[in-house]
Amino acid sequence: MTGSPRFWTSVLLLMRFILGGIFLYAGVTKIIDPAGFAQSIHNYQILPVVLVHPAAIILPWVEVVAGTALVMRWWTGGASLLLSALMFVFFIALAITVARGLDISCGCFSSTGEGKVSWLNLVRDFFFFSVGAVLFLYHDREGRRS
Repeated sequence: MTGSPRFWTSVLLLMRFILGGIFLYAGVTKIIDPAGFAQSIHNYQILPVVLVHPAAIILPWVEVVAGTALVMRWWTGGASLLLSALMFVFFIALAITVARGLDISCGCFSSTGEGKVSWLNLVRDFFFFSVGAVLFLYHDREGRRS
């Protein structure tokens, strides 16, 4: 990265707060309604039925822990890598859903239906994936290696 170290430190800080905060929020909304989130996962018709409920229980907690780690600057490298991997998986799931023409709610931020899966979700998830990747690659630029 070229430019002022203070500028990049500020950019990375903002990226950590945004991505971490988004995953904290998304995880908490799913923890509050695990049955609704399980239904959202089921609607994608990708996972075997036997894995839907375990995914609905485990995934939100992973999001909350990794989001908290980013916000608190704990294990920033690992947390950003994990969230980037999740975003990649979510991107693939959304792409499959859009390609199949399923008319379902995303289930990304709630189980109550924040909107139907669309190309806009793909753009958003690719952006979040990119933010996570940048954090993973440059997290040590904030002054210490995590």
